[in-house]
Amino acid sequence: TFDRVVVIDCRAHLLGRLASLVAKEALSGQKVVLVRCEELNISGELFRNKLKWEAFLRKRTAYNPKRGPFHFRSPADFTRRVIRGMVPHKTQRGAAAMRHVHCFVGIPFRFQKLKRVVLPSALRITHLRPGRKFTRLGDLAVSIGWKYSEVVKKLETKRKLRGKADFKAKKATALLRKKSVSQAAKEIKKQAQVLQAYKYPVN
Repeated sequence: TFDRVVVIDCRAHLLGRLASLVAKEALSGQKVVLVRCEELNISGELFRNKLKWEAFLRKRTAYNPKRGPFHFRSPADFTRRVIRGMVPHKTQRGAAAMRHVHCFVGIPFRFQKLKRVVLPSALRITHLRPGRKFTRLGDLAVSIGWKYSEVVKKLETKRKLRGKADFKAKKATALLRKKSVSQAAKEIKKQAQVLQAYKYPVN
């Protein structure tokens, strides 16, 4: 059985490990959304990863570079390209799998209230030896020409402030409800007993 959509928070995950798991899920038919792609990590220092990028940048169609390969600067497009490399995207099955995968920088508004998950088997903290150097994908993207890092930072700051306010309001509402239920407990004692007999939660 599949969830309607799985939203994965990419912060502090290793890019390759995450991509392999997402590719497998997408091929099985699961819809996957990756948020905060700029917070992904790649093992190795920034300078080394930038050299790899520059080697990739030299790959082009000799007679017409417009035909590709295309060198995306955005962390979301970069991540999608890595996942595509693990999927047989030229077959019908692979193309269908890629339609199930969506990558975003930051957390778009429509995914902010949805439950976000992490993948323990792809976390950097458990799979990269302490002391080893790693690169944040957002930093690599900025060094190769991505221009929207500051915009994403501002939007993320606003989102976090909004989230704190929402959580505060939710807590206050829950406390108010608890007080109301405890005050009305004597008045609705008979009704509560009937509901509890049918295993219906009263509180």
